[in-house]
Amino acid sequence: MTDDDQQDRPLPVLVCPDGFKGSITAADAARALGRGWLAARPGDAVDLLPLADGGEGTIDAMAGAAPGARELAVEVTGPDDAPHPARVLLLADGTAVLELAETSGIALLGEHLRPWDAHTVGLGEAVRAALDAGARRLLIGLGSSASTDGGTGLLSALGAVLTDAEGRTVPRGAAGLSRIDHVDLTGLPPLPADGVQILSDVRSPLTGPHGAAAIFGPQKGLSSDDVPLVDAALERLAELYGIDPATPGSGAAGGTAAALLAWGAELTAGSIGIGGAAGLPARLDAADVVITGEGRYDGQTAEGKVVGHVAALAAAAPHRPRLLVVAGSIDAPLPPGAAGRDLVGIAGSVAAAIADPEPYLVEAGRELAQALTEEVVRPGGGVVGPKGGHVRPEGEVARPEGEVVGPKVGRVRPEGGSVRPEGEPTMDDGRDDAVRAAGAAGADGGAVLDDAR
Repeated sequence: MTDDDQQDRPLPVLVCPDGFKGSITAADAARALGRGWLAARPGDAVDLLPLADGGEGTIDAMAGAAPGARELAVEVTGPDDAPHPARVLLLADGTAVLELAETSGIALLGEHLRPWDAHTVGLGEAVRAALDAGARRLLIGLGSSASTDGGTGLLSALGAVLTDAEGRTVPRGAAGLSRIDHVDLTGLPPLPADGVQILSDVRSPLTGPHGAAAIFGPQKGLSSDDVPLVDAALERLAELYGIDPATPGSGAAGGTAAALLAWGAELTAGSIGIGGAAGLPARLDAADVVITGEGRYDGQTAEGKVVGHVAALAAAAPHRPRLLVVAGSIDAPLPPGAAGRDLVGIAGSVAAAIADPEPYLVEAGRELAQALTEEVVRPGGGVVGPKGGHVRPEGEVARPEGEVVGPKVGRVRPEGGSVRPEGEPTMDDGRDDAVRAAGAAGADGGAVLDDAR
Protein backbone atom coordinates (compact mmCIF):
# COMPACT_ATOMS: atom_id res chain seq x y z
CA MET A 1 0.00 0.00 0.00
CA THR A 2 1.41 3.42 -0.97
CA ASP A 3 1.45 6.54 1.16
CA ASP A 4 -1.26 8.03 -1.08
CA ASP A 5 -3.47 4.98 -0.50
CA GLN A 6 -2.98 5.41 3.24
CA GLN A 7 -4.11 9.04 3.09
CA ASP A 8 -6.98 8.54 0.63
CA ARG A 9 -8.98 5.71 2.15
CA PRO A 10 -10.03 4.48 5.57
CA LEU A 11 -7.83 1.73 6.93
CA PRO A 12 -9.18 -1.49 8.44
CA VAL A 13 -7.50 -1.73 11.85
CA LEU A 14 -7.53 -4.82 14.08
CA VAL A 15 -6.98 -4.18 17.81
CA CYS A 16 -6.20 -7.50 19.50
CA PRO A 17 -4.36 -7.22 22.82
CA ASP A 18 -4.00 -9.60 25.72
CA GLY A 19 -4.91 -8.38 29.20
CA PHE A 20 -2.37 -6.41 31.25
CA LYS A 21 -2.04 -8.59 34.33
CA GLY A 22 -3.30 -7.01 37.55
CA SER A 23 -4.10 -3.78 35.73
CA ILE A 24 -6.65 -3.96 32.90
CA THR A 25 -8.55 -6.66 31.02
CA ALA A 26 -8.01 -7.44 27.37
CA ALA A 27 -11.48 -6.11 26.50
CA ASP A 28 -10.93 -2.80 28.27
CA ALA A 29 -7.44 -2.47 26.81
CA ALA A 30 -8.81 -3.04 23.30
CA ARG A 31 -11.51 -0.41 23.79
CA ALA A 32 -9.00 2.14 25.08
CA LEU A 33 -6.58 1.58 22.20
CA GLY A 34 -9.46 1.78 19.74
CA ARG A 35 -10.68 5.10 21.19
CA GLY A 36 -7.21 6.56 20.96
CA TRP A 37 -6.77 5.44 17.37
CA LEU A 38 -10.12 6.89 16.28
CA ALA A 39 -9.32 10.18 17.99
CA ALA A 40 -6.51 10.67 15.47
CA ARG A 41 -8.01 8.79 12.51
CA PRO A 42 -11.82 8.88 12.90
CA GLY A 43 -12.44 7.52 9.41
CA ASP A 44 -10.75 4.17 9.96
CA ALA A 45 -12.68 0.93 10.55
CA VAL A 46 -11.53 -0.42 13.92
CA ASP A 47 -12.23 -4.07 14.79
CA LEU A 48 -11.81 -4.94 18.49
CA LEU A 49 -10.77 -8.51 19.30
CA PRO A 50 -9.61 -9.01 22.91
CA LEU A 51 -7.49 -12.15 23.27
CA ALA A 52 -6.02 -14.39 25.95
CA ASP A 53 -3.49 -17.21 26.27
CA GLY A 54 -5.45 -19.56 28.53
CA GLY A 55 -4.79 -17.80 31.83
CA GLU A 56 -6.95 -15.34 33.71
CA GLY A 57 -9.33 -13.46 31.44
CA THR A 58 -9.79 -16.28 28.94
CA ILE A 59 -13.56 -16.49 29.39
CA ASP A 60 -13.99 -12.72 29.24
CA ALA A 61 -11.88 -12.48 26.09
CA MET A 62 -13.79 -15.25 24.36
CA ALA A 63 -17.16 -13.83 25.44
CA GLY A 64 -16.28 -10.56 23.72
CA ALA A 65 -14.99 -12.24 20.59
CA ALA A 66 -17.55 -14.97 19.92
CA PRO A 67 -21.03 -13.91 18.76
CA GLY A 68 -23.80 -15.97 20.30
CA ALA A 69 -21.75 -17.10 23.31
CA ARG A 70 -23.61 -17.58 26.58
CA GLU A 71 -22.43 -18.11 30.11
CA LEU A 72 -23.44 -21.08 32.23
CA ALA A 73 -23.20 -20.28 35.95
CA VAL A 74 -21.93 -23.11 38.12
CA GLU A 75 -20.97 -23.53 41.76
CA VAL A 76 -17.78 -25.47 42.38
CA THR A 77 -15.61 -26.61 45.25
CA GLY A 78 -12.70 -24.19 45.42
CA PRO A 79 -9.12 -25.00 46.38
CA ASP A 80 -10.03 -23.98 49.94
CA ASP A 81 -12.88 -26.56 50.05
CA ALA A 82 -15.46 -23.75 50.09
CA PRO A 83 -18.13 -23.26 47.41
CA HIS A 84 -17.30 -20.67 44.78
CA PRO A 85 -19.23 -19.34 41.77
CA ALA A 86 -17.67 -19.96 38.38
CA ARG A 87 -18.59 -19.79 34.72
CA VAL A 88 -18.54 -22.05 31.70
CA LEU A 89 -18.74 -20.19 28.38
CA LEU A 90 -20.80 -22.02 25.75
CA LEU A 91 -20.08 -21.03 22.16
CA ALA A 92 -22.52 -21.34 19.29
CA ASP A 93 -20.54 -24.17 17.67
CA GLY A 94 -20.81 -26.42 20.72
CA THR A 95 -17.45 -25.48 22.23
CA ALA A 96 -17.26 -24.88 25.99
CA VAL A 97 -14.52 -22.63 27.39
CA LEU A 98 -13.35 -23.16 30.97
CA GLU A 99 -10.82 -21.28 33.06
CA LEU A 100 -8.95 -22.94 35.91
CA ALA A 101 -8.32 -19.55 37.51
CA GLU A 102 -12.06 -19.26 38.22
CA THR A 103 -12.52 -22.74 39.68
CA SER A 104 -9.19 -23.65 41.27
CA GLY A 105 -7.11 -20.48 41.10
CA ILE A 106 -4.72 -19.07 43.66
CA ALA A 107 -6.69 -15.84 43.98
CA LEU A 108 -9.52 -17.84 45.58
CA LEU A 109 -7.25 -18.52 48.55
CA GLY A 110 -6.69 -14.88 49.40
CA GLU A 111 -3.68 -14.54 51.67
CA HIS A 112 -3.85 -18.11 52.97
CA LEU A 113 -1.93 -20.44 50.67
CA ARG A 114 -2.53 -24.18 51.03
CA PRO A 115 0.55 -25.84 49.49
CA TRP A 116 -0.43 -29.34 50.66
CA ASP A 117 -4.23 -29.17 50.69
CA ALA A 118 -5.28 -27.02 47.69
CA HIS A 119 -6.72 -29.06 44.82
CA THR A 120 -8.43 -28.97 41.41
CA VAL A 121 -11.77 -30.55 42.30
CA GLY A 122 -13.59 -27.39 41.19
CA LEU A 123 -12.21 -27.61 37.68
CA GLY A 124 -13.44 -31.19 37.39
CA GLU A 125 -16.90 -30.10 38.54
CA ALA A 126 -16.96 -27.37 35.89
CA VAL A 127 -15.87 -29.85 33.22
CA ARG A 128 -18.71 -32.15 34.27
CA ALA A 129 -21.17 -29.25 33.99
CA ALA A 130 -19.93 -28.46 30.48
CA LEU A 131 -20.36 -32.07 29.40
CA ASP A 132 -23.84 -32.21 30.94
CA ALA A 133 -24.69 -29.07 28.93
CA GLY A 134 -23.90 -30.96 25.74
CA ALA A 135 -20.50 -29.47 24.86
CA ARG A 136 -18.91 -31.10 21.81
CA ARG A 137 -15.46 -29.64 22.49
CA LEU A 138 -13.71 -28.30 25.57
CA LEU A 139 -11.12 -25.53 25.66
CA ILE A 140 -9.59 -25.52 29.14
CA GLY A 141 -7.40 -22.58 30.09
CA LEU A 142 -4.72 -23.39 32.65
CA GLY A 143 -3.12 -20.60 34.60
CA SER A 144 -2.91 -19.04 38.08
CA SER A 145 -3.42 -22.39 39.78
CA ALA A 146 -3.47 -22.76 43.56
CA SER A 147 -2.26 -26.35 43.86
CA THR A 148 0.34 -28.91 42.93
CA ASP A 149 -2.00 -31.89 43.04
CA GLY A 150 -1.14 -33.30 39.60
CA GLY A 151 -4.77 -32.83 38.57
CA THR A 152 -5.92 -35.57 40.94
CA GLY A 153 -8.80 -33.43 42.17
CA LEU A 154 -9.96 -32.83 38.60
CA LEU A 155 -9.94 -36.53 37.77
CA SER A 156 -11.62 -37.52 41.03
CA ALA A 157 -14.46 -35.09 40.34
CA LEU A 158 -14.90 -36.69 36.91
CA GLY A 159 -15.12 -40.22 38.27
CA ALA A 160 -11.56 -41.50 38.58
CA VAL A 161 -10.65 -43.44 41.71
CA LEU A 162 -7.26 -42.91 43.37
CA THR A 163 -6.45 -45.20 46.28
CA ASP A 164 -3.56 -46.17 48.54
CA ALA A 165 -2.09 -49.64 49.00
CA GLU A 166 -4.97 -50.56 51.33
CA GLY A 167 -7.59 -49.52 48.82
CA ARG A 168 -8.52 -46.35 50.69
CA THR A 169 -9.25 -43.04 48.98
CA VAL A 170 -6.31 -40.67 49.40
CA PRO A 171 -6.59 -37.10 50.73
CA ARG A 172 -7.01 -34.23 48.31
CA GLY A 173 -4.13 -32.06 47.21
CA ALA A 174 -0.40 -32.62 47.26
CA ALA A 175 -0.80 -34.23 50.68
CA GLY A 176 -2.29 -37.33 49.07
CA LEU A 177 0.11 -37.72 46.16
CA SER A 178 2.72 -39.84 47.92
CA ARG A 179 0.04 -42.25 49.15
CA ILE A 180 -1.41 -43.05 45.72
CA ASP A 181 -0.81 -46.67 44.81
CA HIS A 182 -3.51 -47.22 42.20
CA VAL A 183 -5.29 -45.00 39.68
CA ASP A 184 -8.51 -46.27 38.08
CA LEU A 185 -9.58 -44.09 35.15
CA THR A 186 -12.35 -46.36 33.90
CA GLY A 187 -14.98 -44.19 35.54
CA LEU A 188 -14.04 -41.12 33.50
CA PRO A 189 -16.60 -39.93 30.95
CA PRO A 190 -15.66 -40.30 27.28
CA LEU A 191 -14.08 -37.29 25.64
CA PRO A 192 -16.59 -35.03 23.89
CA ALA A 193 -17.02 -35.62 20.17
CA ASP A 194 -14.56 -32.93 19.10
CA GLY A 195 -12.04 -33.47 21.86
CA VAL A 196 -10.45 -31.49 24.67
CA GLN A 197 -7.74 -28.87 24.19
CA ILE A 198 -5.48 -27.74 27.01
CA LEU A 199 -4.70 -24.04 26.62
CA SER A 200 -1.45 -22.96 28.23
CA ASP A 201 1.72 -21.05 27.50
CA VAL A 202 3.69 -23.11 30.04
CA ARG A 203 6.18 -25.56 28.51
CA SER A 204 7.47 -27.02 31.77
CA PRO A 205 7.57 -30.81 32.17
CA LEU A 206 5.76 -32.45 35.06
CA THR A 207 8.89 -33.26 37.05
CA GLY A 208 12.55 -32.40 37.41
CA PRO A 209 14.37 -29.10 37.98
CA HIS A 210 12.03 -27.30 35.58
CA GLY A 211 8.90 -29.18 36.64
CA ALA A 212 5.67 -28.24 38.36
CA ALA A 213 6.96 -28.53 41.93
CA ALA A 214 10.39 -26.98 41.39
CA ILE A 215 9.34 -23.97 39.32
CA PHE A 216 5.85 -23.14 40.53
CA GLY A 217 5.53 -24.92 43.88
CA PRO A 218 7.29 -22.23 45.94
CA GLN A 219 4.79 -19.60 44.75
CA LYS A 220 2.04 -21.83 46.10
CA GLY A 221 3.71 -22.21 49.46
CA LEU A 222 5.98 -25.24 49.10
CA SER A 223 9.26 -24.94 51.00
CA SER A 224 12.64 -25.95 49.61
CA ASP A 225 12.35 -29.17 51.64
CA ASP A 226 8.84 -29.84 50.30
CA VAL A 227 9.71 -29.55 46.61
CA PRO A 228 11.68 -32.82 46.21
CA LEU A 229 8.98 -34.74 48.09
CA VAL A 230 6.24 -33.48 45.80
CA ASP A 231 8.41 -33.93 42.72
CA ALA A 232 9.00 -37.59 43.57
CA ALA A 233 5.28 -38.11 44.13
CA LEU A 234 4.51 -36.55 40.74
CA GLU A 235 7.07 -38.86 39.10
CA ARG A 236 5.21 -41.86 40.49
CA LEU A 237 1.86 -40.32 39.49
CA ALA A 238 3.02 -39.98 35.88
CA GLU A 239 3.75 -43.70 35.85
CA LEU A 240 0.25 -44.44 37.14
CA TYR A 241 -1.26 -42.04 34.60
CA GLY A 242 0.71 -43.72 31.82
CA ILE A 243 2.31 -40.51 30.55
CA ASP A 244 5.87 -39.32 30.10
CA PRO A 245 6.68 -36.76 32.86
CA ALA A 246 9.14 -35.07 30.50
CA THR A 247 6.35 -34.07 28.11
CA PRO A 248 6.64 -30.31 27.52
CA GLY A 249 3.67 -28.55 29.08
CA SER A 250 2.60 -31.44 31.29
CA GLY A 251 3.62 -29.47 34.37
CA ALA A 252 1.19 -26.63 33.68
CA ALA A 253 -1.07 -25.65 36.57
CA GLY A 254 0.64 -27.87 39.11
CA GLY A 255 0.44 -30.91 36.86
CA THR A 256 -3.22 -30.47 35.92
CA ALA A 257 -2.15 -30.71 32.28
CA ALA A 258 -0.74 -34.18 33.01
CA ALA A 259 -4.12 -35.34 34.32
CA LEU A 260 -5.89 -34.00 31.24
CA LEU A 261 -3.37 -35.75 29.01
CA ALA A 262 -4.16 -38.98 30.84
CA TRP A 263 -7.83 -38.43 29.97
CA GLY A 264 -6.89 -37.99 26.30
CA ALA A 265 -6.73 -34.21 25.91
CA GLU A 266 -4.30 -32.43 23.60
CA LEU A 267 -1.89 -29.64 24.52
CA THR A 268 -2.21 -26.42 22.54
CA ALA A 269 -0.53 -23.06 22.97
CA GLY A 270 -3.23 -20.98 24.59
CA SER A 271 -2.81 -18.03 22.24
CA ILE A 272 -3.25 -20.32 19.22
CA GLY A 273 -6.28 -22.10 20.63
CA ILE A 274 -8.06 -18.94 21.74
CA GLY A 275 -7.07 -17.06 18.59
CA GLY A 276 -8.43 -19.82 16.38
CA ALA A 277 -11.71 -20.04 18.28
CA ALA A 278 -12.09 -16.25 18.16
CA GLY A 279 -11.49 -16.07 14.39
CA LEU A 280 -8.17 -14.22 14.66
CA PRO A 281 -6.62 -15.47 11.37
CA ALA A 282 -9.54 -14.32 9.23
CA ARG A 283 -9.88 -10.97 10.99
CA LEU A 284 -6.16 -10.32 10.68
CA ASP A 285 -6.32 -11.11 6.97
CA ALA A 286 -8.90 -8.33 6.61
CA ALA A 287 -6.76 -5.71 8.40
CA ASP A 288 -4.12 -3.34 7.06
CA VAL A 289 -2.97 -2.39 10.57
CA VAL A 290 -2.77 -4.75 13.56
CA ILE A 291 -2.35 -3.44 17.11
CA THR A 292 -1.58 -5.93 19.86
CA GLY A 293 -0.23 -5.63 23.38
CA GLU A 294 0.44 -7.09 26.81
CA GLY A 295 1.66 -6.04 30.23
CA ARG A 296 5.30 -6.65 29.43
CA TYR A 297 6.98 -7.30 26.12
CA ASP A 298 10.19 -9.29 26.65
CA GLY A 299 12.17 -12.28 25.48
CA GLN A 300 9.39 -14.70 26.43
CA THR A 301 6.72 -12.97 24.37
CA ALA A 302 7.31 -15.18 21.35
CA GLU A 303 6.95 -18.35 23.45
CA GLY A 304 3.20 -18.92 23.19
CA LYS A 305 2.04 -15.47 24.26
CA VAL A 306 -0.69 -13.53 22.48
CA VAL A 307 1.58 -10.81 21.11
CA GLY A 308 4.04 -13.36 19.76
CA HIS A 309 1.27 -15.30 18.04
CA VAL A 310 -0.23 -12.17 16.50
CA ALA A 311 3.21 -11.07 15.30
CA ALA A 312 3.82 -14.46 13.68
CA LEU A 313 0.46 -14.37 11.88
CA ALA A 314 1.10 -10.82 10.67
CA ALA A 315 4.56 -11.75 9.38
CA ALA A 316 3.14 -14.76 7.52
CA ALA A 317 0.18 -12.89 5.99
CA PRO A 318 0.67 -12.28 2.25
CA HIS A 319 -0.42 -8.64 2.53
CA ARG A 320 1.93 -7.98 5.51
CA PRO A 321 -0.24 -5.73 7.70
CA ARG A 322 1.56 -3.11 9.76
CA LEU A 323 2.22 -4.45 13.25
CA LEU A 324 2.08 -2.08 16.23
CA VAL A 325 2.80 -3.20 19.81
CA VAL A 326 1.69 -1.47 23.02
CA ALA A 327 2.98 -2.79 26.34
CA GLY A 328 3.42 -1.68 29.91
CA SER A 329 7.15 -1.98 29.30
CA ILE A 330 9.12 -3.04 26.24
CA ASP A 331 12.19 -5.00 27.28
CA ALA A 332 13.18 -6.78 24.07
CA PRO A 333 13.57 -5.84 20.40
CA LEU A 334 10.28 -5.69 18.53
CA PRO A 335 9.73 -7.89 15.46
CA PRO A 336 11.27 -6.59 12.24
CA GLY A 337 9.24 -3.73 10.81
CA ALA A 338 7.08 -3.30 13.92
CA ALA A 339 6.69 -0.13 15.98
CA GLY A 340 5.80 0.10 19.64
CA ARG A 341 4.81 2.34 22.52
CA ASP A 342 5.26 1.62 26.23
CA LEU A 343 2.83 2.88 28.87
CA VAL A 344 5.57 3.62 31.40
CA GLY A 345 7.05 6.06 28.93
CA ILE A 346 3.74 7.86 28.65
CA ALA A 347 2.75 7.70 32.32
CA GLY A 348 6.19 8.64 33.66
CA SER A 349 6.39 5.81 36.20
CA VAL A 350 5.58 2.14 36.67
CA ALA A 351 3.18 2.94 39.52
CA ALA A 352 1.14 5.38 37.45
CA ALA A 353 0.94 2.99 34.49
CA ILE A 354 -0.29 0.17 36.74
CA ALA A 355 -2.76 2.21 38.77
CA ASP A 356 -4.73 3.64 35.85
CA PRO A 357 -3.59 2.31 32.46
CA GLU A 358 -6.68 3.26 30.47
CA PRO A 359 -5.79 6.90 29.66
CA TYR A 360 -2.26 5.88 28.73
CA LEU A 361 -3.60 3.19 26.40
CA VAL A 362 -5.84 5.79 24.79
CA GLU A 363 -2.83 8.06 24.34
CA ALA A 364 -0.73 5.21 22.95
CA GLY A 365 -3.41 4.45 20.38
CA ARG A 366 -3.63 8.13 19.43
CA GLU A 367 0.15 8.49 19.07
CA LEU A 368 0.44 5.42 16.87
CA ALA A 369 -2.40 6.56 14.63
CA GLN A 370 -0.94 10.06 14.39
CA ALA A 371 2.46 8.61 13.52
CA LEU A 372 0.92 6.49 10.78
CA THR A 373 -0.61 9.61 9.27
CA GLU A 374 2.38 11.90 9.57
CA GLU A 375 5.43 9.67 9.30
CA VAL A 376 6.89 7.75 6.40
CA VAL A 377 5.48 4.24 5.97
CA ARG A 378 8.08 1.76 4.81
CA PRO A 379 7.18 -1.04 2.41
CA GLY A 380 6.70 -4.29 4.25
CA GLY A 381 5.17 -2.72 7.35
CA GLY A 382 6.34 -0.75 10.34
CA VAL A 383 5.66 2.85 11.22
CA VAL A 384 8.98 4.65 11.18
CA GLY A 385 10.29 8.17 11.18
CA PRO A 386 11.94 9.86 8.21
CA LYS A 387 15.39 8.88 9.51
CA GLY A 388 14.57 5.32 10.43
CA GLY A 389 13.25 5.91 13.94
CA HIS A 390 10.24 4.34 15.65
CA VAL A 391 7.09 6.21 16.63
CA ARG A 392 7.96 9.81 17.41
CA PRO A 393 5.51 11.73 19.60
CA GLU A 394 5.57 15.52 19.34
CA GLY A 395 8.74 17.11 20.59
CA GLU A 396 10.80 13.93 20.64
CA VAL A 397 13.76 12.81 18.59
CA ALA A 398 13.54 9.91 16.18
CA ARG A 399 15.83 7.05 17.24
CA PRO A 400 17.58 4.42 15.12
CA GLU A 401 15.69 1.27 14.30
CA GLY A 402 15.44 -1.03 17.31
CA GLU A 403 14.89 1.61 19.99
CA VAL A 404 11.67 2.65 21.66
CA VAL A 405 11.28 6.37 22.16
CA GLY A 406 9.65 7.62 25.36
CA PRO A 407 8.94 11.01 26.88
CA LYS A 408 11.77 13.12 28.21
CA VAL A 409 11.21 11.99 31.80
CA GLY A 410 12.73 8.61 30.98
CA ARG A 411 15.88 7.34 29.39
CA VAL A 412 15.93 5.35 26.17
CA ARG A 413 17.59 1.95 26.17
CA PRO A 414 18.76 0.55 22.82
CA GLU A 415 17.84 -2.90 21.57
CA GLY A 416 14.38 -3.07 23.06
CA GLY A 417 15.23 -1.53 26.45
CA SER A 418 12.28 -0.11 28.35
CA VAL A 419 11.83 3.56 29.13
CA ARG A 420 11.82 4.49 32.82
CA PRO A 421 12.68 7.48 34.97
CA GLU A 422 16.27 7.34 36.20
CA GLY A 423 16.79 4.79 38.93
CA GLU A 424 13.33 3.19 38.76
CA PRO A 425 13.29 -0.62 39.03
CA THR A 426 12.26 -2.82 36.15
CA MET A 427 8.95 -4.65 35.98
CA ASP A 428 9.55 -8.36 36.42
CA ASP A 429 7.47 -10.91 38.30
CA GLY A 430 9.12 -14.13 37.16
CA ARG A 431 6.33 -14.97 34.70
CA ASP A 432 5.06 -18.08 36.43
CA ASP A 433 1.66 -19.74 36.00
CA ALA A 434 0.68 -18.84 39.54
CA VAL A 435 0.10 -15.36 40.88
CA ARG A 436 0.38 -14.70 44.58
CA ALA A 437 -2.85 -13.37 46.00
CA ALA A 438 -1.06 -10.19 46.98
CA GLY A 439 0.22 -9.73 43.44
CA ALA A 440 -3.23 -10.16 41.94
CA ALA A 441 -4.84 -7.71 44.31
CA GLY A 442 -4.06 -4.59 42.30
CA ALA A 443 -2.76 -1.50 44.03
CA ASP A 444 -2.89 -3.01 47.51
CA GLY A 445 -0.92 -6.05 46.45
CA GLY A 446 1.58 -4.23 44.26
CA ALA A 447 0.64 -6.06 41.05
CA VAL A 448 2.88 -5.51 38.07
CA LEU A 449 2.04 -4.76 34.48
CA ASP A 450 2.61 -8.33 33.39
CA ASP A 451 0.76 -11.50 32.59
CA ALA A 452 2.20 -13.90 35.10
CA ARG A 453 3.37 -17.10 33.55
